Amino acid sequence: MRSCEKFESMRDVPDMSGKIILVTGGNSGIGYETVKVLFAKGATVYLAARSESKAKEAIARLENEVPATDSGRGKVVFLELDLSDLRSVRKAAEEFMVKETRLDVLFNNAGVMIPPTNELTAQGYDLQFGTNVLGHYLLTELLALLTASHIHTLQPARIIHVSSSAHDRAPKREVLFDSLQGGPKRDALIKKWGSLNAPCTLYGSSKLGNIVISDDFATTQPAEGLVSCAPHPGLIQSGIQLQAPGLLKLAAGLAFSAPPVGAYTQLWAATCAAPESVNGKYFVPVGVEKVPGGRTGDGEMKVEMMRWIKEAVKEF
Repeated sequence: MRSCEKFESMRDVPDMSGKIILVTGGNSGIGYETVKVLFAKGATVYLAARSESKAKEAIARLENEVPATDSGRGKVVFLELDLSDLRSVRKAAEEFMVKETRLDVLFNNAGVMIPPTNELTAQGYDLQFGTNVLGHYLLTELLALLTASHIHTLQPARIIHVSSSAHDRAPKREVLFDSLQGGPKRDALIKKWGSLNAPCTLYGSSKLGNIVISDDFATTQPAEGLVSCAPHPGLIQSGIQLQAPGLLKLAAGLAFSAPPVGAYTQLWAATCAAPESVNGKYFVPVGVEKVPGGRTGDGEMKVEMMRWIKEAVKEF
């Protein structure tokens, strides 16, 4: 395997024949590029998305872009999943477990970025935190087949929680949790932060949450059966920026890397890196371990956040 700095996914990802993989948000952007590589390498990939029509369009495009070879490409299967509705998350997990006996890699890849602050999840949580964190946490908790992977493969299952360097924009613990659920306290904070800063602050909270849940799975699950990490894909052109302010969309078009590059670090962590070298880690492109900043060093906050997350999803 070449050094991480020289990593190129179609060249360096090994044969994935027989692997069962689930990618949330797999119909566009970084998720689509992740599915494309794994499909080309022979895996059965569940493409989880809200829209069946968009997912099927993506699958048709993938089948056109990835040629069938003598060694054989894999298979892409649509899985309906709306991470902003915890009832949909449970339904998707149950449907997956009817179809499969194990899950080798879970890419918690889907995300919402800086939507209007009046948009909430079906359960009344901030749309970014509810989608990026609560939905993914519940999905991971429900997918008991992750722990079955080791029995079949003698390798730990891997969970890839896509985070971002924006995690250091999360607010202080004193106000963090007040901003994550609809109500007067949240409304007052959004007004205080301002119309431009509030969506970015809330996005930072969700990316902090991705690191916190990744660390929780890494420390509470036996490492021989499951490993968990939180990569930052880099500054990438993606549909996630559709609701971004005009200047950010302009910057993304001019200076950000293309989506295939954004998939490099998560593909490296999921397929090439040794399991013990990624567990509980945060990575920046490509495969460079880094200590995350912001609130991640606040152990009390992390305990409180996990308690808050578990309370939010406990009925589902």
